[in-house]
Amino acid sequence: MKVVVGSPGTWTGLVLRIGQCAFAGASIGIMVSALGFSNYTAFCYLVASMGLQALWSLGLACLDIYALKIKRDLHNPVLVSLFVVGDWVTATLSLAAACSSAAVTVLFARDTGFCRSIPQFSCGKFEVSIALAFIAWLLIAISSLVMFWLLASV
Repeated sequence: MKVVVGSPGTWTGLVLRIGQCAFAGASIGIMVSALGFSNYTAFCYLVASMGLQALWSLGLACLDIYALKIKRDLHNPVLVSLFVVGDWVTATLSLAAACSSAAVTVLFARDTGFCRSIPQFSCGKFEVSIALAFIAWLLIAISSLVMFWLLASV
């Protein structure tokens, strides 16, 4: 099986997983610190989706650390199949959550003018959290494509 940049059990795979976990965690932290985020379903969905993303990425980062420590190859077809399914599911959920939250934020900022008329409304925090969620999604998309490529080469 080919060793691809970002594959499980490699340093680049570990960096990818840590990045996913860090950006998802930062997105959650900023969204939760925003005033009134729980009043809107899209923002709650973003927090739940990024929570799942952070847990999945943290678990796979721990697996990468373990594989690097004992110098074990994780290119088992069953493991790669599991990684593909998990990455694609979390990538789809993350993209849906980021897009729906971005749509609500655009509605607030541009269409209804809530951000201008209500100064204590946390539009800036919403935007930063969503941007971090999109970065986390980009990293999981890269990872899921690498896993799909590895599965095809089995």
